[in-house]
Amino acid sequence: MTIEAVVFDLDGVIIDSEEVWEEVRRGYVAEHGREFLPDTQTRLMGMSTGEWARHLSEDVGVPRSPEQVASDVLGRMAERYRAELPVIPGAVAAVRRLADRFPLALASSAARVLIDQVLETAGLTDVFRATLSTEEVPRGKPAPDVYLAAAERLGFAPEVCAGVEDSSNGLRAVGAAGFAVIAVPHGVYPPAEDALALASLVVDDLSELTVEAVEKLR
Repeated sequence: MTIEAVVFDLDGVIIDSEEVWEEVRRGYVAEHGREFLPDTQTRLMGMSTGEWARHLSEDVGVPRSPEQVASDVLGRMAERYRAELPVIPGAVAAVRRLADRFPLALASSAARVLIDQVLETAGLTDVFRATLSTEEVPRGKPAPDVYLAAAERLGFAPEVCAGVEDSSNGLRAVGAAGFAVIAVPHGVYPPAEDALALASLVVDDLSELTVEAVEKLR
């Protein structure tokens, strides 16, 4: 069975935003007199907006409602992206290269407002046939919901789709959806060994993500 469609993650795959997310959320938590633990960022990676906002409000103890936390943090992220979008070198070229051969979708844990802003700024709005946020499905990653929804939007069975991810929760979500798993491990936030073991293809650099490499999967 050959791969017929590819679904990309956004944060950590197309834009190098994980450190920006950590800086913004760490600063926000500190402003409210709470502690951002060493493993907090890793735990938050892949969560939907509602999930991480609820975690910061209820578990970390930020004295704001989850809705207020989400609004505050997303506003700061949007400001950072407007000032400078941290596009990963080679990412735009890799996406366009694969778009010449495969229908593409985006399955991101980012809020819809940030997805749209990033794609417009990077000039990729026209490349993806479907874009989904985990805000728009019942569960965030590592649940497979957003990837299954992306496959449905594209009109392909999960078994003929591949997903490109960097994080532990993202890789687990792709695997749970029944996709072929492509890993692009993040240097600062590397995935757990069990998550990386799900990958059929591991690339150190997006320049290695070629049509030929994807066609060899399955």
